[in-house]
Amino acid sequence: MRRISIFGATGSIGQNTIDLIARDRDAYDVVALTGGRNIARLAQDAVRLGAALAVTAHDELLPDLRAALAGTGVEAAAGSAALIEAARRPADWVMSAIVGAAGLAPGLAALEQGATLALANKETLVCAGPLVLATAKRHQARLLPVDSEHSAVFQALLGEDMAAVDRIIITASGGAFRDWPIEDLAHATLAQASTHPNWDMGQRITIDSASMFNKALELIETKEFFGIDPVRIETVVHPESLVHALVGFNDGALMAHVGPADMRHAIGYALHWPERRDLPVERLDLAAIGQLTFRAPDDARYPALRLARGVMAQGGFAGAVFNAAKERALDGFIDGRIGFLEMAAVVETVLERFDAAPEGRETVMTLDTVLAIDHLARDWADETIRQRAG
Repeated sequence: MRRISIFGATGSIGQNTIDLIARDRDAYDVVALTGGRNIARLAQDAVRLGAALAVTAHDELLPDLRAALAGTGVEAAAGSAALIEAARRPADWVMSAIVGAAGLAPGLAALEQGATLALANKETLVCAGPLVLATAKRHQARLLPVDSEHSAVFQALLGEDMAAVDRIIITASGGAFRDWPIEDLAHATLAQASTHPNWDMGQRITIDSASMFNKALELIETKEFFGIDPVRIETVVHPESLVHALVGFNDGALMAHVGPADMRHAIGYALHWPERRDLPVERLDLAAIGQLTFRAPDDARYPALRLARGVMAQGGFAGAVFNAAKERALDGFIDGRIGFLEMAAVVETVLERFDAAPEGRETVMTLDTVLAIDHLARDWADETIRQRAG
């Protein structure tokens, strides 16, 4: 039996992973499940899958988790140290689906055990791509992409020579505001930004889709994961969300990955790799779909894309700064302290401040230095938000 752990088990990616695991339960030995505040779901899934350990990221919820697991034989733990300890337990395959920079340390710990890391947490490579890739190489671990776009690129590149790749095109739904007049975006509400036209995701990811900050992170992740020159990375708005990515080659050919808007495809591909196995996803009826449409993204509508290109050009710790400032700006929008368009303005201010500061220059990238830069950028973002909020 394959030993597996799922980090971020209570979120949408984690739940889709559990759906696939539960369909073939006897094939897996579940080492650990981790989650956030949804203790009832975490405990229920841990018992259903026979997990050895369940961990909540929140220390104060440990009594609730212990109570929910009483008499089940499932061990309960809580806090950041417990997450790291869980990642250090031997496993063959680990799903990294914790949202945000919080997924970096557990992901590194899993790689240090030589596990295959199924990476749904794009911030891991955005914040510390060189460190993560070096860790995987040193411990003979493997990274497999789970973001639908990067899984699509990975599949399109099978058997191909990267030297023949002209470009990688990442598609974007355009989010909730793709057809709004630009002048209305400044007045977009939290409820409006929290509704995605195609995907069923958590609130934070859905808002990131509306602002295209998720796509900005994916552009940076593409550079880190595939080692391609940023000038060869493109994005295109594709409202149907059926073409997940395209790879262009030096003979003019485009290899497109087409599939339903169902994350179980990318998860299942990583779970069963290098094999393909049957998955419970829709089979597309192209005649019924009729047409697929594409359009160029508007940088005025999506300034996050412009900022991401600057981050890719700068390299180093710029990705960690970008992500930290983005996370705090998103908090500011959710809390009602800044408007929708101000999120990009906050991130740009923090990036400019970092560019002019001595922090990060000639500094070796380690987990500690990445976390220090992350913390500094969050402080700067909070200061910027306070200033903008008056």
